[in-house]
Amino acid sequence: MLKALWNKTLVKRVFYVFVIIVVWEIIFNMEVFSPLLFPSPFTVLSTFVREIGDGSLLLKAGSSLLMIFLGLFISVAIVIVLMTLVMISKTIRDLSSTLISVLDPLPGVALLPIAILWFGVGSEAILFVMVHSILWPILLSVITGFDSVPLIFREVGMGMGLSKMRMMTGVYIPSAFPNILAGLKTGWSRAWRSLIAAEMVFGAVGKIAGLGWDIYYKRSYLDMPGMFASLIMIMIIGILMEDYFFKRVEKATLVKWGMVI
Repeated sequence: MLKALWNKTLVKRVFYVFVIIVVWEIIFNMEVFSPLLFPSPFTVLSTFVREIGDGSLLLKAGSSLLMIFLGLFISVAIVIVLMTLVMISKTIRDLSSTLISVLDPLPGVALLPIAILWFGVGSEAILFVMVHSILWPILLSVITGFDSVPLIFREVGMGMGLSKMRMMTGVYIPSAFPNILAGLKTGWSRAWRSLIAAEMVFGAVGKIAGLGWDIYYKRSYLDMPGMFASLIMIMIIGILMEDYFFKRVEKATLVKWGMVI
């Protein structure tokens, strides 16, 4: 019974979080670091609960998530257009591969000065940096996935007389879905990194500041419990997306189709 309970992901996560809190509290009591810079975990948790209760942290998280989903939507839309063109033209495919090789290694933070000059200090500049960070790994994953589609699948599709669009939706996308999902996961993680970095530089670009600016603002006033509370919120959102979104999508697609065990 205990073994079956331990095999549950939620139980493992709760246990590991408990261990981290215990170690954190021990280090705090040993006064290895100044209490001003390294607050007690219980102080952090109480601050987190208070900011959740008054809604301030939820509003900031919502503002950041809105920007992330907008960046993901724009990036996916561009990928769909590019992949449609790639299926039609070898020149577009070669151009896309070259752009990936040149731009994918370029950190989004490095484009912040260009974003400021082109778009000013606002949400457009943040979206520009985010789309750059998200677009190329997703595009690379989709192209890699399409290239890995077994030849027999392509031959069957062509033998059935499927059009290029039907080949994409009925053969390429289902076969390449593991790569596509991996690209979306990478894009999601890069979106967070780009957003937090951009918000720390640009500050509050809307009526409600995002988590990046919140962390930077609290750091300026040495509100360490509040800063850790914002970091915890980012971690919780990441865990929820991984455990309750991507895994559900994986079970509804890859597991159901027999692509993974």
